[in-house]
Amino acid sequence: MFLPEKVKQIISILEQRGFEAYAVGGCVRDTLLERTPEDWDITTNASPKEVKALFRRTVDTGIAHGTVTVLLDQDSFEVTTYRIDGDYEDSRHPKEVTFTNSLKEDLKRRDFTINAMAYNEKNGLVDCFGGMKDLKVGVIRCVGNAEERFTEDALRILRCVRFSAQLGFSIEKETEAAAVRMADSLKKISAERIAAEWTKLLLAPHVDRIMTAYQYGILKQFFPEVTVTDRLVRAVELIPASDAAKQLRYAMLFCRLSADDRKDFALPAEKTESDAKDKDSTVSDRKTDGEKAAALAKNLLRRLKFDNETIRTVSGLVRYLHLQIEPESGAVRRAVYETGETLFPLLFPVWRAYTQAGFEDGEKLSHIDEIERLYGQIISHGDCLSLKELAVTGGDLIALGIAPGKEMGEILHRLLFLVLDEPSRNTREYLLEAAKNFVI
Repeated sequence: MFLPEKVKQIISILEQRGFEAYAVGGCVRDTLLERTPEDWDITTNASPKEVKALFRRTVDTGIAHGTVTVLLDQDSFEVTTYRIDGDYEDSRHPKEVTFTNSLKEDLKRRDFTINAMAYNEKNGLVDCFGGMKDLKVGVIRCVGNAEERFTEDALRILRCVRFSAQLGFSIEKETEAAAVRMADSLKKISAERIAAEWTKLLLAPHVDRIMTAYQYGILKQFFPEVTVTDRLVRAVELIPASDAAKQLRYAMLFCRLSADDRKDFALPAEKTESDAKDKDSTVSDRKTDGEKAAALAKNLLRRLKFDNETIRTVSGLVRYLHLQIEPESGAVRRAVYETGETLFPLLFPVWRAYTQAGFEDGEKLSHIDEIERLYGQIISHGDCLSLKELAVTGGDLIALGIAPGKEMGEILHRLLFLVLDEPSRNTREYLLEAAKNFVI
């Protein structure tokens, strides 16, 4: 098994002073799976004070729980003393910890067998709980008694599904049963920690495990408004990996609400053959539904304390999911203006995923392709799409005798819509003449 040079250096320094030291946890798991670890953690029987004395640059990141961060050049490594956790009073943190000289006792407190292995070059792999076997057969299993592990840290209930989604592993039966029984204890976990774990799950290669989270009763602890169906899972899966995958996949997660929520918010029900023949719904109705769905999406994300950029983007995608656009350049330019220049291109993968998942008639895909083709032309031509790109400004209108205020804003918007319909109109001469006709 490969260890980075700096990890070997830290272990070597500790061993030279008579201590034990091992790489431990996720970095061992990932290396055995031939994956690149995100970080390297080290465990030792040296006390935090002794660790600090051996290394020139350290940070007390969690010294009360035995963790010291060792800095080597620009890299950082958490070095934690073997410990036994005391009672857990908040389903997250032990009331107290006791340092120990036993590596096995330290590994015993960890969450899953695949995360409870340690390694150094001197002694090789230390695997007291069958983690290597579970890696080979692809199983997520708690160390020891599953209910005890979840009582210690309720976040582990979500983490077991997250690991399943990232690795494609099944969840062992006793671990699964305990997760279902204890899912409601996730309510004790902070919103930020839930958000971080859920986002990792949503971005995982086996994102279909969102169905597992739904069936276990995990999802309803923080998103009870979301009903997961096979088609919704498919819609999320169809979002390709990209820098915007987080926002896009959250938008697809929120693309359908539970039956009760659809009724309350007047959102369109899942498409049926009879729906295709119904001509009564209007664009304005859909827009109203979209605004209400966007408001609900905002509330769901705020509940987990997401950042404003994510909230703004996801709610915008949900709002414009059913935006109706004619395949005509002027209509596309107006749609870009309505949705915003940053948001509009993100709608194409959302529209395609929603359609390909079976929520819309498949024939709509050619319509989406044509809208995207026209959008590409608009961008390549550099057409005016916003007030800031108009050939006239508020100062020009003041020169015509139009006072700043509501009237000026209305006139500028009317001029913009003239240009959105026909880009060649975006000249100072044309727009000033048009503005004279708009003066009330």
